Amino acid sequence: MFYVFPAVLLFSEVLMGQPKPLEYVNPFIGASTSVGAAGIYHGLGKTFPGAATPFGMVQVSPNTITGGDNGSGYSYEHTSIEGFALTQMSGVGWYGDLGNFLIMPTTGDLKTSAGKPEGSVKGYRSLYAKESEKASAGYYSVRLTDYNILAEMTAMPHSGMLRFTFPQNRQSRIQIDLARRVGGTSVLQDIKVVNKNTIEGWMKCTPEGGGWGNGAGQADYTVYFYAVFSKPLTDYGVWSAEIPDSWSRKLEDIESEKYQAVIAKAKVLKGVKEKQGKHLGFFTGFATTENEQVLMKAGISFVSIDGARTNLQKELPDWNFDKVHQQASGLWNVALSKIQVAGGTPEERTVFYTAMYHSMIDPRTFEDVDGRYPGGDGKAHQSTAYTRRTIFSGWDVFRSQMPLQTIINPSVTNDLIHSLIDLAEEKKKDYLERWEFLNAYSGCMIGSPAVSVIADALMKGIGNFDAGKAYDLSVNTGEKFGNGAAGFSPGGLSISNTLEYSYSDWCLSQMAAKLGNKEDAAKYSARAQAYKNVFDKEKGWLSIMSSFQGFTEHISKAAGYDPADTPTRRGKLPAVSTTPPSPGGTRLPSPAIIQPVFPITSPTNPFDQSAMGFYSPAQGSASQARATHAGAHPNPAPQVGTSRQAQAFRTSERCSDLRNSGHSGICWC
Repeated sequence: MFYVFPAVLLFSEVLMGQPKPLEYVNPFIGASTSVGAAGIYHGLGKTFPGAATPFGMVQVSPNTITGGDNGSGYSYEHTSIEGFALTQMSGVGWYGDLGNFLIMPTTGDLKTSAGKPEGSVKGYRSLYAKESEKASAGYYSVRLTDYNILAEMTAMPHSGMLRFTFPQNRQSRIQIDLARRVGGTSVLQDIKVVNKNTIEGWMKCTPEGGGWGNGAGQADYTVYFYAVFSKPLTDYGVWSAEIPDSWSRKLEDIESEKYQAVIAKAKVLKGVKEKQGKHLGFFTGFATTENEQVLMKAGISFVSIDGARTNLQKELPDWNFDKVHQQASGLWNVALSKIQVAGGTPEERTVFYTAMYHSMIDPRTFEDVDGRYPGGDGKAHQSTAYTRRTIFSGWDVFRSQMPLQTIINPSVTNDLIHSLIDLAEEKKKDYLERWEFLNAYSGCMIGSPAVSVIADALMKGIGNFDAGKAYDLSVNTGEKFGNGAAGFSPGGLSISNTLEYSYSDWCLSQMAAKLGNKEDAAKYSARAQAYKNVFDKEKGWLSIMSSFQGFTEHISKAAGYDPADTPTRRGKLPAVSTTPPSPGGTRLPSPAIIQPVFPITSPTNPFDQSAMGFYSPAQGSASQARATHAGAHPNPAPQVGTSRQAQAFRTSERCSDLRNSGHSGICWC
């Protein structure tokens, strides 16, 4: 039997002698991006195993790979590590981002390129001893076998500390790849040696350098850093690769042999104290004795170098690595102790607390220790009534993670809503973003998840934000992305969108009622019935409608829709089937081409998502989207074999239909 108790109802007599919640966390759970190892595309965790704090800005973590559908930068089955970055995404699909400020301890001759994971091209990356790899909440360590170096790391919310135990060597080194970025590259970097132990600078990341969605996610941010070394800078310098202005810098470009050859032959500029360029790295060399420990600590900011310096000085004033580790562990233990469990097996408690741990990575802190944060208008702002947060994946979390936070971290929920409201104002948008990433309106996924989160908060009494603004933005979101007067959403995502928007309309009705707006409450309550319009009563399935012919017969008059408006509301739907009309007059898709999804009596989804491509307006054509998706997975699902899979790749018209109907973001084609 497995019991869960809120922390306010602690049963100390039951929990006496039980390990602390922290001790059950296993950060390796979910830390894989391998379809081959998992045997299926669904369910990959895509988390990172490195050191972090609850909702912290910094995550000091190993990176095994750059690029593809590897948002976390790490996958457990990989055999080599290219470095340890100070920022990571967690649990996301699509082309990832962050992975900035990549630190690598090395020995021997300096190499300016990471090299290839499989070892065909040598670089500064290293094989590692899998049995030496250890991870816990707030700590990570591993032995790099190519260099015989033990690497350890821990973190505070805005800063991180690394401890490297070197062998005896006259050519020991710590090097930092400033251009490195998961899913692409930073497009411009700046580095300055401040004094005999310190460097500072920044790395600018834009859509031209790929990143989130390989640029389609519109990520545009700058990471500022301030880093200090325990060993003086005596033999130091910069490497600089001359990237031609005419070269494209998306992921597929920087992974090419031509691009990598330029990086491998980068100019090494010893003793240079200040440099700006398109592909820079920094190194500091020194001799070490056997088992000599060399430490490095760094603060980051998304506002300024001053912010990064202040963050570091406030959080890591000395070099006591073990003390910082204990502090990080303490933060996690407090956070995880908000729920106490009893009974069950150790494995079950490990699964529970690790899942809880992962639920408190995002939405992460986006402001410095002094409350300054980067606004959506590109200007620095000062927070007062809330903590500015970022990375709201929306569609992926509104059903589970965010309802949990309303119970155990209501202030985080409040911060998130406040952040989304202010972001809309700063960017002069009149609606809420569905997948916010570092102030970017990426438009990823479907539905209107922020509306659900706001409704949930209001109904639970979490409201330290402007409820009027929140409601107005929610209504605008529902009108911009919704079923509208048509009573359904067309296209290849007809079912998913119709159901999502029906639910969002219900949330709007609840918000309106809560705020005393009876007219809107009735309006959106009626629209919430739109889910009935994609339900085939005869078959007991939800069905995609492949044309408007006969669809008006399915419009529920009780929902208040005018069938006469339907054919002109959303434009022409793509013809995806030559199946004769059903007896009711509606042209239904052939099961061999598009099968109905989510049968009412079963949670199984027979639609094979591994055969789907991705589309975003910024990516261009659907054929490009398919190529992007194929490149994202080492072992993509075959595009032939079943007519359903083949058709899923052929019907690019569905993406065009979504574009023509005013939808943004991505669709599964």
